[in-house]
Amino acid sequence: MKVVTMGVHVLDVLVRPVQEIPEGQGATLVDDIRMTAAGTAGGTALTLAKLGAEVRTAGAVGSDPTGDMLIQLLKRGGVDTGFLVRRTDTATSASVLPIRPNGDRPSLHLLGANITYGPDDVPWDALAEATHLHLGGPELIGVDAAARILSYAGEHGVVTSVDLLAPGVLGSFEQIEAALPHIDHLLPNEDQVLGFTGESDLLTGARKLLAAGVGVVAVTRGGKGALVVTADGAEPVPAFEVDVVDTTGCGDAFSAGYLRGVSLGRTPGDAAVLGSAAAALVAQGLGSDHGDFDLAAADEFAATHKPRQ
Repeated sequence: MKVVTMGVHVLDVLVRPVQEIPEGQGATLVDDIRMTAAGTAGGTALTLAKLGAEVRTAGAVGSDPTGDMLIQLLKRGGVDTGFLVRRTDTATSASVLPIRPNGDRPSLHLLGANITYGPDDVPWDALAEATHLHLGGPELIGVDAAARILSYAGEHGVVTSVDLLAPGVLGSFEQIEAALPHIDHLLPNEDQVLGFTGESDLLTGARKLLAAGVGVVAVTRGGKGALVVTADGAEPVPAFEVDVVDTTGCGDAFSAGYLRGVSLGRTPGDAAVLGSAAAALVAQGLGSDHGDFDLAAADEFAATHKPRQ
């Protein structure tokens, strides 16, 4: 699997546990503060590399210390960062995440350089040589640019996948419609399916995406697991029972596991099981890069751990 992950890269600063922000200039002690590479491209790249894929990532970051740290963390995770472009006039995207004791993660986010990435920055030759393209956050570059990138990949025999970034309440079908015929695997969450399609029923929304040209829709549903919808029907895939520390990066880990499974010739349902296992492994620690596991360990986890009821 030679994959290009393209789109959103974020440096996350995670603090745990945070029950409330101290008033005024008050202070409180916490158990852990970490920095990790994250984002629908960056976070997915890290887990894909753990699972044995050859990963090159593409996007825009600033020429600032935050960007230096983000690139260092990606490299340490085995990701080729040669296609990250550095902006001199825009900061690197970053988030501060005060993680609640139950694993919830409100966010303070700087949009940064991600919104500056466009077709002029795309490594077209490398894209044509890849086996897979994962485009994270196509809304930021615009549907026409996303459609151009995805169609080019498809014309060169590259398997395409997309993960949305915007919350469903901010989504509309027009934001993604032109790109849908060029997406082999769409990996949204439940809120995004409902918001972007305007439907009130998850299965109806997923089928609307299929009718518009998507090959497979694999929807993440948090603790409820995932729902894989194809032209042949819908298959629920449960989450695994684990002690959740932090849900940051779980969606990206699911995407990585699912796509790695697809690259190995597994059915969409079986690929989603690997995705759920990767998400569960990441959820047991702090940040998108948590967990020292590989493909064999993720498969063993899926085979030996109890699905959530």
